[in-house]
Amino acid sequence: MGLGLAIVRHITELHGGSVSVSSGGENQGAIFTVELPLMPIVNSQTADTRHPTPDTPLSNLRILVVDDEPDMRDLVVATLEPSGAIVQAASSAADALQAIATSAFDLLICDIGMPDMDGHMLMRQIRSTDRQISAIALTAFASESDRAAAIAAGFQLHLGKPIDPQDLIEKIAVLMQCI
Repeated sequence: MGLGLAIVRHITELHGGSVSVSSGGENQGAIFTVELPLMPIVNSQTADTRHPTPDTPLSNLRILVVDDEPDMRDLVVATLEPSGAIVQAASSAADALQAIATSAFDLLICDIGMPDMDGHMLMRQIRSTDRQISAIALTAFASESDRAAAIAAGFQLHLGKPIDPQDLIEKIAVLMQCI
């Protein structure tokens, strides 16, 4: 869907790096350069991740990400994990239902346009059970009527793709503080 370079840029920027491109001209090809900083090694025995900090605003938040597009799933996971979230990914609504049946999650981030069972149907099925989970629709369907349909299905937030990683983290932090 043409998201490849945008995803590379977002993931690279999440790691404090940059992406550049150069070309010798028409029919000369292109050179893409990814620059990433070296990060210090953190001793996991001394690092305290039990409480949110500005660097880990989603500390220990258990999040299930559901999207049939692997690149988008990977981008969301790569966005959330450095912020302290414990993230599990599912590639379908059926996989998500199985994960929810066997594990507890604080938040569901779900695509709407998926084959077999869309995000609205998944959310309605989750809401019909005793499971309480906050939910964000993250979708390319971003019109006002799409937002209304997502809220009606049981999502608390409706965010359009492509996402801004920092904006997603901030919206999750605000949503989870309100719950």
